[in-house]
Amino acid sequence: MHRQASRFYHSKEALLKSAALLLLDITLVICCMVGALWLRFDFSFTKILPVFWQSLHTYMWINVACTVAINAACKLYTSLWRFASIVELRNAVIAILSSSALQYIGMWLLDCPMPRSYIYIYTLLLSFCIILPRFSYRFLSIALRNHENFAHSKPIVTMVVGAGAAGYMLVREMKNSQHLNRKIPCIIDNDPQKQGTYLQGIPVFGPKEAIPEYAKKYGIEEIIIAIPTLSAESQRDLLEICQETACKVQILPGIYQMVNKEIDVSMLRDVCIEDLLGRDPIQLRMDKITEYIGGKVILVTGGGGSIGSEICRQVALHNPRQLILVDIYENNAYDLQMELKREYPDLDLVTLIASVRDKKRMEDIFAAYRPDIVYHAAAHKHVPLMEDSPNEAIKNNVLGTFNVAAAADKYKVKRMVLISTDKAVRPTNVMGASKRMCELIVQAFNQLSSTEYAAVRFGNVLGSNGSVIPLFSKQIKEGGPVTVTHPDIIRYFMTIPEAVNLVLQCGAYARGGEIFILDMGKPVKILDMAKKMIRLSGHVPDQDIKIEFTGLRPGEKLYEELLIDEKNLVRTENDRIFVVRMGEINAQAMCGQIQRLIDMAYNETRDIRQAIQQIVPEYRMRGEENHG
Repeated sequence: MHRQASRFYHSKEALLKSAALLLLDITLVICCMVGALWLRFDFSFTKILPVFWQSLHTYMWINVACTVAINAACKLYTSLWRFASIVELRNAVIAILSSSALQYIGMWLLDCPMPRSYIYIYTLLLSFCIILPRFSYRFLSIALRNHENFAHSKPIVTMVVGAGAAGYMLVREMKNSQHLNRKIPCIIDNDPQKQGTYLQGIPVFGPKEAIPEYAKKYGIEEIIIAIPTLSAESQRDLLEICQETACKVQILPGIYQMVNKEIDVSMLRDVCIEDLLGRDPIQLRMDKITEYIGGKVILVTGGGGSIGSEICRQVALHNPRQLILVDIYENNAYDLQMELKREYPDLDLVTLIASVRDKKRMEDIFAAYRPDIVYHAAAHKHVPLMEDSPNEAIKNNVLGTFNVAAAADKYKVKRMVLISTDKAVRPTNVMGASKRMCELIVQAFNQLSSTEYAAVRFGNVLGSNGSVIPLFSKQIKEGGPVTVTHPDIIRYFMTIPEAVNLVLQCGAYARGGEIFILDMGKPVKILDMAKKMIRLSGHVPDQDIKIEFTGLRPGEKLYEELLIDEKNLVRTENDRIFVVRMGEINAQAMCGQIQRLIDMAYNETRDIRQAIQQIVPEYRMRGEENHG
C-alpha cells in the first residue's frame, strides 16, 4: 500500500512538472511572437503596422498548438532536466527549428504577412526561452547540490586515468550525481593528442608516469582507472605507478565484462591483489573440456569450498548431464546451490550434505548417482591448525581420499581427479604430508583399478579460504597491524579461476597415474604483497598501517616447491601445464600402511608424526625443518 501511494505521489509530481512546463511554453511562445515584432520595430509597439498585428492574431493559437505538439514529440515535457545533456539540447534545437519552419510555412499558406526578419528574430527568442529555463534547472541543481556537499562533507579529490569514452561517462556521472561527492581537478591520459585538452572542463595531462606528480600537486585522495581495454600487463604497470601515490585506487572491469552495458560508477571496484599479478590467462581447449564433461555425471566433493565451488561453476558451463555437489558445511553448499539454480536454471543439480570420512555415505552416493567423473576437493588446508590437530588431518584428508577413491573403484567411475598442493613436495607440515599421502592413495588405486586416477598440484590460491589475502584485507580494514610471518617468505600464487581451469584441462588430459603441475610464473614475496595491499587501500605501509613479523609458524617453509624430480617433467599441449608420471609402488602394501595410520588417528595416537614419516620419508617433522 505504501509503495502504491509512493508511486502515485511521484507520478503526480511528474505530471505537475510537465503541466508547468507546458503552461510556461504557451506563455513564452506568445511572448516570443509579440517580442519579435517589438524588436523588429525598434522597441516600439506604436510603429507596428495593423496588418502585422492582424497576422499575429490570426496565427497565434495555431502556432502555440503546433509548438506544444512538436515539443511534446521531442520529449521536452518528459525529460529529466536535472540530468540534461547533449541529447536534450539536440532535441530542443530540433523542436525550435521545426516550430519556426512550420510557422513560416503556415503564415505563408494562410496569407499572414510578416516582416522578413520576423522569423529569424522569433527563432532566436524562442531558442533563448525554451533552452534557458530547462538547462538553468540543471545548472541550479548542480550548484545547490555542490553547495550542500561542500557544506556537509569535504569532497573526495579524485584523479581519473583515461580520457576516452569510459572516462567521459564516469566524469559526467560523478559531476551530475547528488550522491557522489567528488572533486576532479585533473585527468591523466597517455595519448599525446589528448594531453593539453579539456574533458568536460577538466584539464587532461600525461603521460601515465606523471601520475605521482599531479597526485601531489592537486592533493589527490583517490585514483579511478577508466580504461577497460587495458591488457593485464599494462594494467599491472599502471597500478605499480599508482602505488607510488598512496591513494586509494579503483578500476573499471575489463571490456569483455561490459559487453552491451552502459558504463557507470556502479561498475567501479577496488583494485585487488590479482590485478597486480598481471598474468596472462591460461589458454583453454574449450572444445576438449566440453567433450570431456558434456553429457557426463560429475561429482565434486568439498563443492562448497573456494576451489570446489569454482569447479562446480565452470563444470556447469559445459552442459553436464548432472552435477552432484557434496559438502559437509551446509551454509556454503546452500549458497552455491541457490547461485547455480539462478545462473543455470536448466542444470540438473543435486546438493548433498555428507562427510568424506563416512565410507557408507560415500558408497550410497556413488551407488545412487553413478558419477562418470569425480573431482575430490574436500580437505583440511590450514597448516597451523593441522599442526595442532594432526589426527584430524589424517581422518579428513587421508581417510576422506581413501573412501572416495575406493567408492570410485567399486562403482566403476571413469576418472577421479585429486586436488593436491605444492605443500605435498618434501613436506614440513602435517597438512602437506597428508596431501602427499592422498597422492600416494590415488597412485595405488590407479595400479589396482580400471578407474583412471590423477592429481593436480598447484600453489597458493588468491582469495581462497586458506589464503593470506582475506587475512590481510581484514587486518587493513581494522587499521592494522598486518602480520607477516617472515620478511623473506616467498610463495607461488594463482587465481581461483586459473586453478580450476587447470583442474578441468588436466582432467581432460588424464589417462591415469599423472600429477599435473602448472607453470605458476615468478614467486611472490609475501612482504611485498602486504605492502601493495596497504597502498591499494590508500594507506602508507609502516606509517598509516604497521607490518609486524610474527615468525614462521610450525611446519611452515620459506619457499614452496612444486616438483620432486624435474627430470621426469613433461610438457603437455598447453605450455603452461606440465605432467609428472607417478612411479610404480607396492600398492597393496601402501593401502595397508594407510589403513593402519587411519586406525592410529582414530585411536588419537600422540606420536602420529612418526607413523606419517614411515609412509612419507621426505616429511620433516617439527624441529627437523631446514627453513633455508
